[in-house]
Amino acid sequence: MLAGRSASVLRTAYSLLSNNFAALLLLAILGAIIGVLHQGGPTLMGQQMRNAITLGAIYALIAIGYTMVYGIIELINFAHGDVFTLSGFYAFLIADHFGLNALATGSGGGLVLALAIIFPISMVLAGFTGVLIERVAYRRLRDAPRLAPLITAIGVSFLIEGFMLLFFGPDNVATHQASWITGQAFRLGAVSVGWTDVFVVTMALVLMFALGAFVTRTRLGKAMRSTAQDRQAALICGININRTISTTFFIGSALAAAGAIIYSVNYGDLKWNLGFHVGIIAFTAAVLGGIGNIVGAGVGGFLIGLIYVFGGSLAGGEWSESLIFAVLVLILTFRPVGLFGVEVATRS
Repeated sequence: MLAGRSASVLRTAYSLLSNNFAALLLLAILGAIIGVLHQGGPTLMGQQMRNAITLGAIYALIAIGYTMVYGIIELINFAHGDVFTLSGFYAFLIADHFGLNALATGSGGGLVLALAIIFPISMVLAGFTGVLIERVAYRRLRDAPRLAPLITAIGVSFLIEGFMLLFFGPDNVATHQASWITGQAFRLGAVSVGWTDVFVVTMALVLMFALGAFVTRTRLGKAMRSTAQDRQAALICGININRTISTTFFIGSALAAAGAIIYSVNYGDLKWNLGFHVGIIAFTAAVLGGIGNIVGAGVGGFLIGLIYVFGGSLAGGEWSESLIFAVLVLILTFRPVGLFGVEVATRS
């Protein structure tokens, strides 16, 4: 009888935690923000909020790539984080080849022109990289047991990392793009917000809203949604499944490239294994928001940024990634579909 009563209590506690997971998570984040406010005052809290929003914008762009691919073919593309890093190196080589560093730092017009060159070229190269990965590594495994494409994705990730290690070396590579955008945009009390911060958040939001408009208003976007809901039904309706899936990989990889450029402009360097660390955190953001849900991935990115910065500020910077992984475990335990996710079979 005692065992039955304990099991009943555990089931009730699990149900309460599952049903109120979002509220509890937001309360925990709010508590961390208040803790930083008490620890360092409003100035530190404001600075950390700025850092969290900036970092969250980058995670959001990467998380959208994870969630788009999963929404279409139910594959966790673990190579996506490495495509992010490779795209950053694309941008680095393009800037070096075209002399964009001098152009961007010379004048405001030069900066706009440099960005107008580096963004589309890097995003297109990254997009074609994503399409190539899908065509070579994943297409023939669509109907295979789920373990096969998962192992393949990990193998592709190691392959890209090995290439970057061989070509760019084991050390940090300075991209010199951190000097492109400088200066203070405005102040909020004692907190200084730089033009770099404004650029990062604005670009991320513009790209996310543009993606949302593409998915909901264009014919190809509707084909992507149809394929995500029921691939066989979409095929019967005449939708080109191969083209739709390739487009999904192209867009997801292109967004990763945009995130890499933004990262490079904000932090100024890249490393061959950066995609592993950033990719796992962005994957957690996608799971938190609801894997397969584009809006959820964006929101999850900003929430993970808050958890990473404020949790690390309280517990110590060395604990930031551990907190993210703890959140991942809690999500998978109590809210596997995420904050905005629904079951795959009923997703629209």
